[in-house]
Amino acid sequence: MTSRRRVLAAAAMLSVPALMLASCGDSQDDANATDGAKDKGKIGLVFDIGGKGDKSFNDAASKGLNEAADRLGYTTKELEPDEGGQNRAELLESLAAGGYNPVIGVGFLFADSVLETAQAHPDTTFAIVDNAYPPEDEAKTKNIKQLVFAEEQGSYLVGAAAAMKSESGQIGFIGGVETDLIKKFQAGYEAGAKKVNPDIKIQSQYITQPPDFDGFNDPAKAKTIAKKMYDDGADVVFHASGASGSGLFEAAVEANGGKDTTKWAIGVDSDQYNLVPKDQQAVILTSMLKKVDVAVAGAITDFDAGKTEGGVTSFDLEAGGVDYSTSGGYVDDISADLDKLKEQIISGEIEVPTTPEG
Repeated sequence: MTSRRRVLAAAAMLSVPALMLASCGDSQDDANATDGAKDKGKIGLVFDIGGKGDKSFNDAASKGLNEAADRLGYTTKELEPDEGGQNRAELLESLAAGGYNPVIGVGFLFADSVLETAQAHPDTTFAIVDNAYPPEDEAKTKNIKQLVFAEEQGSYLVGAAAAMKSESGQIGFIGGVETDLIKKFQAGYEAGAKKVNPDIKIQSQYITQPPDFDGFNDPAKAKTIAKKMYDDGADVVFHASGASGSGLFEAAVEANGGKDTTKWAIGVDSDQYNLVPKDQQAVILTSMLKKVDVAVAGAITDFDAGKTEGGVTSFDLEAGGVDYSTSGGYVDDISADLDKLKEQIISGEIEVPTTPEG
């Protein structure tokens, strides 16, 4: 079990023309970053694969960034890496050199580029989501806030929900890319489902394998996988695949054929019920909440309070960093059972695995 620790954030103070930022890749100036409207400083963020508008991981990071910046009086700059993400380090460098403070990389794929850029700018604090550096790199990470989550714990709860709601005794899991991080989602989901029904059948499949990370932004492939899972008997499918998840939702709608919902989908990261069209809302049983917005906003808040040192901050069930959503009311009848499991995880009575069986 991880203990609750406060999230920390980042800092930096140089200046470069905005043209330099634009030349380093596709960029998005936040609508709130109006000259003269704020004077606390500037905060920069670079998105993960899928970019802004993924209705999941990146959008949660953007929400946390802009809510904290608005509240505290900072301007913001949001950048998107090019296709394949080859210019991550270049974008981070442009922000640090341009006086953005803190500078945030969204996703574990930023591990090398954040480490490199942070060493080049020791007076700037960086933050990275979903990555903790090994102990041997401690001397190099004194200015890097490392924001990590107990994804397996939230996934355990939605796995239990899937098993409780499944009428066929078959459920599915779609992962974007088969990495250690996404395996945590799979492991928790499968463990939670088997806690409820030890005989449940679980189909698990990944869209791509490293080094191909397009699985986080390929709705068409996710839809194909989901359709086959439904055709083969699964009646609840959970995805941990970023922007690809929209393909799952489309497949679930089609699998129900316009009738009452018997084929369900489970969202991830954000409360995806609130982010999709109305016809898709009818098929989203719940979402595994990974509160990236809370982590990013908390990091900025602590930075504003002068807490600029690096380190690892973990967000688990106890800290409120992961959870399950209740939007739509589809899990209201089982929420008491899910909350009991949540309490058992927090107390340590249930220890959730981080790697799938087999």
